[in-house]
Amino acid sequence: MLEKGKISARQFTILVFLFMIGTSILIVPSMVVSLTKQDGWISVLIGLVLSMLSVLLYYALAARYPDKTLAEYCELILGKWLGKLVSLFLMSYIFLLTALLLRVVGNFMTTEIMPETPIEVIHILIVAVVIYAVRLGIETFSRTSEIMLPVILVLFLLFAVLLLKEIDMERIQPVMEWGMRPVLLASFYFFSLQELVVFLMLVPYVNRIDKVRRSWMMGTMLGGVVLLVSILLCILVLGSDFTARNMYPTYTLAKQINVANFLQKVESVIAVIWLITIFFKITISYYAAILGMAQSLGLKDYRTLTLPLGIILVVLSIVVYKNIVDYIEFTPRVWSVYAMVSMVVIPLLLLLVDLIRSKLKPST
Repeated sequence: MLEKGKISARQFTILVFLFMIGTSILIVPSMVVSLTKQDGWISVLIGLVLSMLSVLLYYALAARYPDKTLAEYCELILGKWLGKLVSLFLMSYIFLLTALLLRVVGNFMTTEIMPETPIEVIHILIVAVVIYAVRLGIETFSRTSEIMLPVILVLFLLFAVLLLKEIDMERIQPVMEWGMRPVLLASFYFFSLQELVVFLMLVPYVNRIDKVRRSWMMGTMLGGVVLLVSILLCILVLGSDFTARNMYPTYTLAKQINVANFLQKVESVIAVIWLITIFFKITISYYAAILGMAQSLGLKDYRTLTLPLGIILVVLSIVVYKNIVDYIEFTPRVWSVYAMVSMVVIPLLLLLVDLIRSKLKPST
């Protein structure tokens, strides 16, 4: 069921980079700035450091079982039944993450792009494409990410450069006006939205395990830089108050661009960047959840789960929260805590238990 060594370290870096941007490029600025005002960029920097530290934790765990996925070594470390329970808990977290990502896409599309289209139609179309990508396998969508990367980079650079003349440096002052508490809280929320633990399901596919840590760190750092630039542009161009009140400030930011009546619809640029990156984030999350569930349940081929769980995914994405107000309340207060358990507590416990088991194991 698991074919080892199917993607390169470079492809792994690109997948991490696209995953980092994902939903964050649209929703993070509003969430962070609502807490920290003009200091939002500081929270992103701190959150990025936390994300990179988490990568070191994940790699320390993955390096002990380089040919196994997270679902597989849960059982090796904790035993068959407890390991399966922990594995299924982690896979349910990733599956719920996929549903939330899908709902974010639906909300954006029906709010900003196609307001007359039922959200269910959007979800079904996206899931159909994601299922197709997952069935083709990790090698196929990893190669696709290499093709799409230049498009994303060129569009983002165009977006950033065209906004330079709109920048007002006074909007970022005064620094640390509200103290450290909101900055640290916002950095915690930012970190909880990066979900890089998902890549523990992909590490065995990389053909050079010795390059995984560097690739993982590089993808995280580059993704963080894009998010940092995005939130700085939102603050410097729109101002912290408007950014905090707007659900999709980065998309609104693109509407400020008008170059001599040329490129009057530049907001489509940020929409294209976001839709491409969110597609890869959904695909990676769905693939990891499906593969992990199949391994925990002892199935020979993960593809048998793609269609039935795809149907469940569509339904779950509709009922996961009622409206955007519920989402704003749910994400920082509930999801961030749930994410911390899956992203930090369980991986750390797995590493500690495995280290203790290794020390207690009699030497031969």
